[in-house]
Amino acid sequence: MKRSELYQLREMIEKAAALLPDDEATEAPVLFPAWAPWRQYAVGDRLAYNDKVYRVLQAHTSQPDWMPDVAVSLFALVNDPDPAVIPDWKQPGGDNPYYMKGEKVRHIGKVWESLIDYNVWEPGAVGSETLWTEVEA
Repeated sequence: MKRSELYQLREMIEKAAALLPDDEATEAPVLFPAWAPWRQYAVGDRLAYNDKVYRVLQAHTSQPDWMPDVAVSLFALVNDPDPAVIPDWKQPGGDNPYYMKGEKVRHIGKVWESLIDYNVWEPGAVGSETLWTEVEA
């Protein structure tokens, strides 16, 4: 194959990978573009780094010391927890991703549902009334 054909093929693979649900994406990090410095990333982009898939939390141009496993305000590890299990709330950062609208967590003896996408706030904390709602388990 010619180099230009290989580049075309890689582009097609990355477009197809963008359509994968998170649980399937985590099984095939090689399908995603590798993280690199000096690249522009948009919110929601997924990329590969150290054989894991990360999602971009903030639009930015990457820098050499802003690797996905270090720059927790810029990237979150993509994972797919069992939807039947309501996990305990964990402060987002590092391997703990943000919470998306509709996701449920357990915290302070209650079940909470996120009212917004990319939620990093503590459920039940003062000022979080517009970010989380208490729900039945």
